[in-house]
Amino acid sequence: MNEKKIIKSLWIFFIGGLITIATYLFSVQVDFYHLYGGMPSTDVLENPQSELASELYTADGMLLGKYFDFRNNRSPITYEEIAPSMIHALIASEDCRFEQHAGIDLRGLTRAFFISILLQQNKGGGSTLTQQLAKNLFNIRKELNYKGKCSHIPLLNKLIFKTKEWLLAVQLERAYTKQEIIVMYLNTVTFGSNTYGIKVAARTFFNTKPIALRVEEAALLVGMLRAPTRYSPLIHPENAKHIRNIVLSLMVKNNFLKKSEYNLISEMPIELHYQEENYQQGIAPYFRAAARDFLLKWTQANGYDLFADGLRIYTTIDSRVQTHAEAALKEHMALLQGTFDEHWKNSNPWIDENGKEMDNYIETEIKKTKLYKKLLEKYGEDIEAIDTELHTAIPVELFSWQGPIKTIMSPFEKFKQHRRILQAGCMAMDPHTGHIKAWVGGINFAHFQYDHIKKSKRQAGSTFKPIVYTVALDNGYLPTDKVVDEPVPFLQYDGKIWTAQNAWKAYTRKKITLRYAMAKSYNSVTCYLVKQLTPKLVATYAQNMGIKGPLEAVPSIGLGSSDVSIYEMVGAYSTFLNKGVWTEPFFITHITDKQGNILQSFIPQTYEAIHEDTADLMTYMLKGSLDEGALRGVSSALKDNNEIAGKSGTTSNHSDGWFIGLTQGLCTGVWVGGEDRCIHFRDFELGQGAVTARPIWEKFILKLYNDPDTVYQKGPLVDPSIPLSEKVKNIIQTKKNYDVQPASDTSVNTSRDSNHTKKAVIEELDINNIF
Repeated sequence: MNEKKIIKSLWIFFIGGLITIATYLFSVQVDFYHLYGGMPSTDVLENPQSELASELYTADGMLLGKYFDFRNNRSPITYEEIAPSMIHALIASEDCRFEQHAGIDLRGLTRAFFISILLQQNKGGGSTLTQQLAKNLFNIRKELNYKGKCSHIPLLNKLIFKTKEWLLAVQLERAYTKQEIIVMYLNTVTFGSNTYGIKVAARTFFNTKPIALRVEEAALLVGMLRAPTRYSPLIHPENAKHIRNIVLSLMVKNNFLKKSEYNLISEMPIELHYQEENYQQGIAPYFRAAARDFLLKWTQANGYDLFADGLRIYTTIDSRVQTHAEAALKEHMALLQGTFDEHWKNSNPWIDENGKEMDNYIETEIKKTKLYKKLLEKYGEDIEAIDTELHTAIPVELFSWQGPIKTIMSPFEKFKQHRRILQAGCMAMDPHTGHIKAWVGGINFAHFQYDHIKKSKRQAGSTFKPIVYTVALDNGYLPTDKVVDEPVPFLQYDGKIWTAQNAWKAYTRKKITLRYAMAKSYNSVTCYLVKQLTPKLVATYAQNMGIKGPLEAVPSIGLGSSDVSIYEMVGAYSTFLNKGVWTEPFFITHITDKQGNILQSFIPQTYEAIHEDTADLMTYMLKGSLDEGALRGVSSALKDNNEIAGKSGTTSNHSDGWFIGLTQGLCTGVWVGGEDRCIHFRDFELGQGAVTARPIWEKFILKLYNDPDTVYQKGPLVDPSIPLSEKVKNIIQTKKNYDVQPASDTSVNTSRDSNHTKKAVIEELDINNIF
């Protein structure tokens, strides 16, 4: 064969090879006869869908938390938000020719072919950053719509998948700039420890932002990309330091770092500020859980994925108010728990109505837990096996106010120990807008996840009484009206007589004003009003003021015998500061998609529940507690040059302590009690709401006043231009001039133009002598 024939054959072979390769690439691109499987469309390439965690923000712009399954725990950032050292480390380590190639690095492929394949030396592959990005964005190896008839053939399927990655890399290079590719890559990679994206990784490992990453931190994160578990600084710190220094040396080799800097940095130990993200960390964990329940329903109804669509949820919570509320609750509950433990000492606090310890209480209650249900699934009806596992000692973590206690104990004993812990809840709301500013659903979310704001409903005790007085004032009574403190018998449906006693088990038989009676929490006067107005009318008003749960229209309704939530009670009391208009408590203002487009804005339900004059009179009535009632013992720092109002409540066996407090621009509700109603103090002095719940409110409000960054300061409760006392005098004088008629027992006067009526002829005092 002569030279010309050889050259001709080579050219034919070369051109034929090019045609074959081009034909093959084209056939893969168009999925010829569905042999190879589809490719991402142009639209998908230009707008790749990266699954993102949804983020929850406070009203003051703080990231409150995220909703994600771990694969979606990522937050996108821009190129300008990434430290140059991070970009330099990435290019030096993963793709030193990144700026020169167009998606495929032929030199790198050749090196990978000869060294890694032919010589069987594992010196790394030839994939560029763009190819790796293609893998991250489009899972062509697993998704069915990217597989064809040849995808099941060994070796051939690998060639097809690799070809698609090459094609996608080239297309990505055409669609995006180099900077955009770097950003997309760092937003999609995983760094281990359930962290996806550079923003989450920087926060998780170093508690910083990507722009603030130091050279050694950036080198470590880039090194971890090669094998997140093997090079994890948490699991293998020596391996992590080794790979960090390799990346640093590559930065020197590629002129991103000076040799002198390398010598210094390479000797430095790894310093972590590790904090893995989860639902329990940070402020407002109970609120985040409550918001999650709402958002799951909303996303399902509106066709979104809370854990993958990168939604932005903006809430009404104020991070500063929330922080102060949590701190106040923890401070007081730690002290109260000490008192409770000393009160019961070695005795168990679960007692019956006769004050005796309840037999088999723990054995009965533990059967209601998730743990017991899991054991039932595991062992079926083998009660002995279940009992054995419940009483087998294992490593456990107990809650204590001094910090978690790790010990060896059986699940049964752990459950018993935790049942001795007092619980609490606190919610603060702007009465004018309905915005919930603080939501503290319990004492510790890690150990006690049941939310005591909205889910928990307990008897309200005397905090329900203001609703009875509201009905009275809205139907013609005045704060100055007097009623005799004496027994008020009710004939019940069963023919028996029920008569409520005052908390102090006695009656003065004297006439007292309604304002004084409410401040001192006279049961007799409350029952008198319930009897005159009827339980049905009281229940109707309560429901109109936001108590949406079932209410029994029975004689004891006015004493708080029905179960209510903090959420409902705060909404009801807020009506007093909002001119009689009930505003639904709510906690989300709007939701946007990841581009910032508003998907839905939320506006609370509002309506006039009581007359404006009634609201002012009730606010004035509640101020009476400052002089004679639950507020009498508050610190001068809180009441000096300030208007405050409120009402405490305690159930008959001291199992529930309540306090609802009003300050300028804020209505706050607090509940304290045991996990179960049978867990409580044995006497009223220790268990009353003024002792168990009110101090939390007091500490909370003082913290707000002492914080210059909050808007909550001392001031009048209602209209600053007219003192409340003057306004009340004018209202009372106007009402005295009405020519009134008796009202129907079942009517609800809510019209601002209607004449309010009185139910009985009662001796009245001079309006300047309130008591």
